[in-house]
Amino acid sequence: MTPVLSVRALNKSFVMHAQGDLSLPVLRDVSLDVAPGECLALVGPSGAGKSTLLRSLYGNYRPQTGSIRVQHRADWIELVDAEPRVTLDVRRHTIGFVSQFLRVIPRVATVDVVAEPMLRLGATLEDARRRAEFLLSVLGIPERLWSLPPATFSGGEQQRVNIARSLIAEYPILLLDEPTASLDVANRDGVIELIRARRDAGAAIVGIFHDVTVREALATRLHTVEPAGAPA
Repeated sequence: MTPVLSVRALNKSFVMHAQGDLSLPVLRDVSLDVAPGECLALVGPSGAGKSTLLRSLYGNYRPQTGSIRVQHRADWIELVDAEPRVTLDVRRHTIGFVSQFLRVIPRVATVDVVAEPMLRLGATLEDARRRAEFLLSVLGIPERLWSLPPATFSGGEQQRVNIARSLIAEYPILLLDEPTASLDVANRDGVIELIRARRDAGAAIVGIFHDVTVREALATRLHTVEPAGAPA
Protein backbone atom coordinates (compact mmCIF):
# COMPACT_ATOMS: atom_id res chain seq x y z
CA MET A 1 0.00 0.00 0.00
CA THR A 2 1.22 3.52 -0.79
CA PRO A 3 2.59 5.29 2.30
CA VAL A 4 1.09 8.54 3.61
CA LEU A 5 4.19 9.36 5.68
CA SER A 6 7.70 9.01 4.27
CA VAL A 7 10.96 9.88 6.07
CA ARG A 8 14.35 9.85 4.37
CA ALA A 9 17.88 10.33 5.77
CA LEU A 10 16.73 12.41 8.72
CA ASN A 11 19.44 13.95 10.91
CA LYS A 12 18.83 16.02 14.04
CA SER A 13 21.31 17.45 16.53
CA PHE A 14 20.86 19.80 19.48
CA VAL A 15 23.43 22.54 20.03
CA MET A 16 24.35 23.00 23.70
CA HIS A 17 25.16 26.71 23.85
CA ALA A 18 26.04 26.54 27.56
CA GLN A 19 28.65 23.90 26.71
CA GLY A 20 30.63 25.85 24.14
CA ASP A 21 28.17 25.14 21.28
CA LEU A 22 28.64 21.40 21.68
CA SER A 23 26.62 19.56 19.02
CA LEU A 24 24.71 16.60 20.44
CA PRO A 25 23.53 14.24 17.66
CA VAL A 26 20.17 12.64 18.40
CA LEU A 27 18.90 11.26 15.08
CA ARG A 28 21.20 9.95 12.37
CA ASP A 29 20.08 8.86 8.89
CA VAL A 30 16.55 7.81 9.91
CA SER A 31 14.32 6.52 7.10
CA LEU A 32 10.86 4.95 7.33
CA ASP A 33 7.48 4.71 5.58
CA VAL A 34 4.02 4.25 7.08
CA ALA A 35 0.91 3.33 5.11
CA PRO A 36 -2.78 3.55 6.05
CA GLY A 37 -3.77 0.77 8.46
CA GLU A 38 -0.22 0.31 9.79
CA CYS A 39 1.03 0.90 13.31
CA LEU A 40 4.81 1.33 13.36
CA ALA A 41 6.24 0.93 16.86
CA LEU A 42 9.51 2.75 17.52
CA VAL A 43 11.87 0.66 19.63
CA GLY A 44 15.41 1.18 20.86
CA PRO A 45 17.33 2.04 24.02
CA SER A 46 16.44 4.98 26.23
CA GLY A 47 17.98 8.14 24.79
CA ALA A 48 18.10 6.83 21.23
CA GLY A 49 15.85 9.67 20.02
CA LYS A 50 12.42 8.05 19.72
CA SER A 51 10.55 11.01 21.23
CA THR A 52 12.70 13.45 19.24
CA LEU A 53 11.71 11.61 16.08
CA LEU A 54 8.00 11.88 16.93
CA ARG A 55 8.34 15.58 17.65
CA SER A 56 10.20 16.08 14.38
CA LEU A 57 7.37 14.34 12.53
CA TYR A 58 4.93 16.74 14.19
CA GLY A 59 7.02 19.79 13.35
CA ASN A 60 8.06 20.67 16.90
CA TYR A 61 11.72 20.13 16.00
CA ARG A 62 13.36 21.01 12.69
CA PRO A 63 15.99 18.48 11.57
CA GLN A 64 19.23 19.76 10.08
CA THR A 65 18.99 17.53 6.99
CA GLY A 66 16.67 14.95 5.50
CA SER A 67 13.04 14.78 4.43
CA ILE A 68 9.65 14.31 6.12
CA ARG A 69 6.88 14.06 3.55
CA VAL A 70 3.19 13.65 4.44
CA GLN A 71 0.12 13.28 2.29
CA HIS A 72 -1.93 16.32 3.26
CA ARG A 73 -5.30 16.84 1.61
CA ALA A 74 -4.55 15.89 -2.02
CA ASP A 75 -0.87 16.88 -2.03
CA TRP A 76 2.48 15.78 -0.63
CA ILE A 77 3.95 18.29 1.83
CA GLU A 78 7.61 18.54 2.88
CA LEU A 79 7.58 19.34 6.59
CA VAL A 80 11.31 19.86 7.18
CA ASP A 81 11.29 23.30 5.56
CA ALA A 82 7.55 24.03 5.68
CA GLU A 83 6.33 27.48 6.63
CA PRO A 84 4.63 27.66 10.07
CA ARG A 85 1.18 28.19 8.53
CA VAL A 86 1.59 24.98 6.51
CA THR A 87 2.70 23.01 9.56
CA LEU A 88 -0.30 24.29 11.52
CA ASP A 89 -2.66 23.30 8.72
CA VAL A 90 -1.14 19.79 8.64
CA ARG A 91 -1.67 19.51 12.40
CA ARG A 92 -5.24 20.71 12.09
CA HIS A 93 -6.27 18.31 9.33
CA THR A 94 -3.78 15.46 8.96
CA ILE A 95 -1.58 14.64 11.96
CA GLY A 96 -2.78 14.03 15.51
CA PHE A 97 -0.36 13.75 18.42
CA VAL A 98 -0.96 11.98 21.75
CA SER A 99 1.77 12.98 24.19
CA GLN A 100 2.19 11.91 27.80
CA PHE A 101 1.01 15.31 29.02
CA LEU A 102 -2.14 17.40 28.62
CA ARG A 103 -1.66 21.13 28.14
CA VAL A 104 -4.46 22.18 30.43
CA ILE A 105 -6.64 25.07 29.24
CA PRO A 106 -7.72 27.12 32.30
CA ARG A 107 -11.43 27.40 33.05
CA VAL A 108 -12.55 25.45 29.96
CA ALA A 109 -14.86 22.51 30.60
CA THR A 110 -13.41 19.07 29.86
CA VAL A 111 -16.07 18.27 27.27
CA ASP A 112 -15.15 21.45 25.37
CA VAL A 113 -11.39 20.74 25.64
CA VAL A 114 -12.06 17.39 23.93
CA ALA A 115 -14.53 18.80 21.37
CA GLU A 116 -12.32 21.68 20.20
CA PRO A 117 -10.33 19.88 17.44
CA MET A 118 -13.57 18.67 15.85
CA LEU A 119 -15.04 22.18 16.01
CA ARG A 120 -11.96 23.54 14.20
CA LEU A 121 -12.75 21.20 11.33
CA GLY A 122 -16.25 22.65 10.96
CA ALA A 123 -18.42 20.28 13.03
CA THR A 124 -21.42 21.69 14.84
CA LEU A 125 -21.15 22.22 18.59
CA GLU A 126 -23.84 19.58 19.13
CA ASP A 127 -22.03 16.93 17.08
CA ALA A 128 -18.63 17.73 18.58
CA ARG A 129 -19.92 17.57 22.14
CA ARG A 130 -21.79 14.33 21.43
CA ARG A 131 -18.61 12.72 20.12
CA ALA A 132 -16.58 14.13 23.05
CA GLU A 133 -19.06 12.73 25.56
CA PHE A 134 -18.90 9.33 23.86
CA LEU A 135 -15.09 9.23 24.05
CA LEU A 136 -15.04 10.43 27.65
CA SER A 137 -17.53 7.69 28.55
CA VAL A 138 -15.50 5.00 26.80
CA LEU A 139 -12.37 6.20 28.61
CA GLY A 140 -14.02 6.09 32.02
CA ILE A 141 -14.26 9.81 32.80
CA PRO A 142 -17.40 10.22 34.99
CA GLU A 143 -20.14 12.47 33.62
CA ARG A 144 -19.97 14.64 36.76
CA LEU A 145 -16.49 15.77 35.64
CA TRP A 146 -17.34 16.71 32.07
CA SER A 147 -18.33 20.29 32.94
CA LEU A 148 -15.21 20.86 35.05
CA PRO A 149 -11.78 22.03 33.80
CA PRO A 150 -9.28 19.14 33.75
CA ALA A 151 -6.63 21.12 35.67
CA THR A 152 -7.55 19.47 38.96
CA PHE A 153 -7.88 15.94 37.56
CA SER A 154 -5.49 13.15 38.46
CA GLY A 155 -2.63 12.36 36.08
CA GLY A 156 -4.48 9.32 34.73
CA GLU A 157 -7.67 11.30 34.17
CA GLN A 158 -5.80 14.07 32.38
CA GLN A 159 -4.11 11.50 30.14
CA ARG A 160 -7.49 10.04 29.17
CA VAL A 161 -8.78 13.54 28.37
CA ASN A 162 -5.68 14.04 26.24
CA ILE A 163 -6.35 10.80 24.35
CA ALA A 164 -10.00 11.69 23.77
CA ARG A 165 -8.99 15.13 22.43
CA SER A 166 -6.42 13.58 20.10
CA LEU A 167 -8.75 10.88 18.73
CA ILE A 168 -11.89 12.94 18.22
CA ALA A 169 -10.92 14.37 14.82
CA GLU A 170 -9.99 11.01 13.18
CA TYR A 171 -6.69 12.23 11.74
CA PRO A 172 -5.23 10.18 8.86
CA ILE A 173 -1.87 10.05 10.71
CA LEU A 174 -1.48 9.54 14.46
CA LEU A 175 1.69 9.97 16.53
CA LEU A 176 1.57 8.31 19.94
CA ASP A 177 4.13 8.95 22.69
CA GLU A 178 3.42 6.45 25.48
CA PRO A 179 -0.38 6.91 25.22
CA THR A 180 -1.12 4.56 28.14
CA ALA A 181 1.43 6.01 30.59
CA SER A 182 -0.09 6.48 34.07
CA LEU A 183 -3.20 4.41 33.23
CA ASP A 184 -4.42 1.37 35.13
CA VAL A 185 -5.08 -1.91 33.32
CA ALA A 186 -8.80 -1.31 32.73
CA ASN A 187 -8.30 2.14 31.25
CA ARG A 188 -5.26 0.96 29.31
CA ASP A 189 -7.37 -1.69 27.62
CA GLY A 190 -10.00 0.90 26.68
CA VAL A 191 -7.32 3.05 25.06
CA ILE A 192 -5.98 0.04 23.16
CA GLU A 193 -9.42 -0.62 21.71
CA LEU A 194 -9.88 3.00 20.58
CA ILE A 195 -6.45 3.12 18.92
CA ARG A 196 -6.95 -0.28 17.32
CA ALA A 197 -10.26 0.95 15.89
CA ARG A 198 -8.50 3.97 14.36
CA ARG A 199 -5.77 1.73 12.91
CA ASP A 200 -8.31 -0.68 11.45
CA ALA A 201 -10.24 2.25 9.96
CA GLY A 202 -7.10 3.23 8.02
CA ALA A 203 -5.08 5.58 10.20
CA ALA A 204 -1.30 5.44 9.76
CA ILE A 205 0.19 5.30 13.26
CA VAL A 206 3.72 5.81 14.61
CA GLY A 207 4.10 5.17 18.32
CA ILE A 208 6.33 4.62 21.30
CA PHE A 209 4.99 1.85 23.53
CA HIS A 210 7.19 0.82 26.43
CA ASP A 211 4.33 -1.35 27.69
CA VAL A 212 4.88 -4.63 25.82
CA THR A 213 1.20 -5.55 26.11
CA VAL A 214 0.19 -2.34 24.34
CA ARG A 215 2.87 -2.76 21.68
CA GLU A 216 1.86 -6.33 20.90
CA ALA A 217 -1.82 -5.34 20.72
CA LEU A 218 -1.31 -2.45 18.30
CA ALA A 219 1.94 -2.70 16.34
CA THR A 220 1.97 -4.18 12.85
CA ARG A 221 5.71 -3.50 12.45
CA LEU A 222 8.71 -2.46 14.56
CA HIS A 223 11.31 0.15 13.66
CA THR A 224 14.54 0.28 15.67
CA VAL A 225 15.92 3.75 16.37
CA GLU A 226 19.67 3.48 16.87
CA PRO A 227 21.62 5.90 19.11
CA ALA A 228 23.17 8.64 16.97
CA GLY A 229 26.66 8.55 18.50
CA ALA A 230 29.08 10.77 20.37
CA PRO A 231 28.82 14.59 20.62
CA ALA A 232 30.87 16.68 18.19
